[in-house]
Amino acid sequence: MHDIQKLKNIASQVRRDIVRMVHACQSGHPGGSLGCTDFLVALYFDAMKRKEGFDMTGKGEDAFYLSNGHISPVFYSVLAHAGYFDKAELATFRKLNSRLQGHPTTHEHLPGVRIASGSLGQGLSVAVGHAVGKKLDKDTNLVFSLHGDGELQEGQNWEAIMYASHNRVDNLIATIDYNGQQIDGPTSKVLSLGNLKTKFEAFDWKVLEVENGNDMEEILKVLDEAKSLTGKGQSICILLKTEMGYGVDYMMGTHAWHGKAPNDEQLAKALDQLEETLGDY
Repeated sequence: MHDIQKLKNIASQVRRDIVRMVHACQSGHPGGSLGCTDFLVALYFDAMKRKEGFDMTGKGEDAFYLSNGHISPVFYSVLAHAGYFDKAELATFRKLNSRLQGHPTTHEHLPGVRIASGSLGQGLSVAVGHAVGKKLDKDTNLVFSLHGDGELQEGQNWEAIMYASHNRVDNLIATIDYNGQQIDGPTSKVLSLGNLKTKFEAFDWKVLEVENGNDMEEILKVLDEAKSLTGKGQSICILLKTEMGYGVDYMMGTHAWHGKAPNDEQLAKALDQLEETLGDY
């Protein structure tokens, strides 16, 4: 049974981590990080099967790939709270010689990171490859991935989507952060994505939608459903309709905070809106 309050407490603390990390170095991407917080908390603390420790192979456990790597603040915070490394290391975000770079990298050997994601649009190809590898290894665990909607403007994604369908990669659950925003403005104005549901279905993927991607109960429900549909011949796509900047009122509903750090006054205002539930790092 899902412990909703526990997950909400973790999410609130992760959001505090995000704004503090980005403020401390005056660099980073708080908007998308805040929007994806509930999903990543639900994934790591409820939906995924995880082993003790970390190894790059992911054998005998579910694997996750972050493709939209600019939302590294939420990824690092979730990994730290999940026990992959000490939460105190969050204070080094984007600092010189830190393992917590602006986009996750593999050469830093940070536990929990399986792919460098400095260039967008590549994560789905890697996730598909790992899912195929699990099938070859007779590993029945799943592969999860997360992508930005604007990231789907890059063509390599559609090659991977076509490959997954052709090869019936049915142990893969790819989630799209469907917030309608990217660094230059609304996706509808920069380069419209059209009807993503119809597009994925045209490639013979099973598509599930979350109308409120910042509602923990809705997220858990769709993750349960997605897992129940694996192994049936289709890759799964979750269209997660989130709000960029969720939890901090002045960051919501705009692309302005895609890659912008709050000043001291703005940080204080954000922290007033985010409950400290597990203790600040």
